[in-house]
Amino acid sequence: MRADAKKPGIVTDAAIATPVYDAGCRRCVRLASFLDEVRIAYPTYRCLPVPPFGDPNARLVIVGLAPGMHGANATGRPFTGDFAGILLFETLYAYGYASSPQSRTIDDPLTLVDCRITNSVKCLPPQNKPTPLEMRTCNDYLTADLAAVPAGGALLALGRVAHEAALIALGIRRATHAFAHGARHMLDNGVALFDSYHCSRYNTNTGRLTTAMFRSVFDLIDAHLGRAQPQR
Repeated sequence: MRADAKKPGIVTDAAIATPVYDAGCRRCVRLASFLDEVRIAYPTYRCLPVPPFGDPNARLVIVGLAPGMHGANATGRPFTGDFAGILLFETLYAYGYASSPQSRTIDDPLTLVDCRITNSVKCLPPQNKPTPLEMRTCNDYLTADLAAVPAGGALLALGRVAHEAALIALGIRRATHAFAHGARHMLDNGVALFDSYHCSRYNTNTGRLTTAMFRSVFDLIDAHLGRAQPQR
């Protein structure tokens, strides 16, 4: 870890100075322009950077890729209204991290328990593909968010981009921690980074990620956090 990195569980002065979220952020010209276009086409959509959602003191932080066009970009809440949120929220509910197995609108009563969801890139990217520069430009928001993870906590990266974004945010060389579904990477302060294939429509429809595969990662997370296994 680089000397000036912010270790999980330790909120440094630099982390305090960096906001976790900025609704008015327009740093990425391509993304800001795309949101302007989408807002015209879908005037009821929120079309702003999407903030983290959940417990600010959570031991489990889930890092996704970016908001979906007709899901989080419309609702303003990560994975809410997204197809990818179907498997995610069903699993969070089964493991006691969510009060409901579904999250369709930002007005529903769903709450997260000891869990927070954030994204590598806060704005909707064209074709759901942020560029490496956009990921780095947005990364200080993720850095500030991950600085609040307590000692012994867990991070879950949904996909390779989220995995790499989390490592960049923590100041860790990516070459030392290769992405692999089901992998566990021990970091500073007893924090562990877990990897899963993204729960996207493509991955779930093709069988690249099954419910059993996804739950096996949550079994590892629960074991790391010392939580009792749910009755399923």
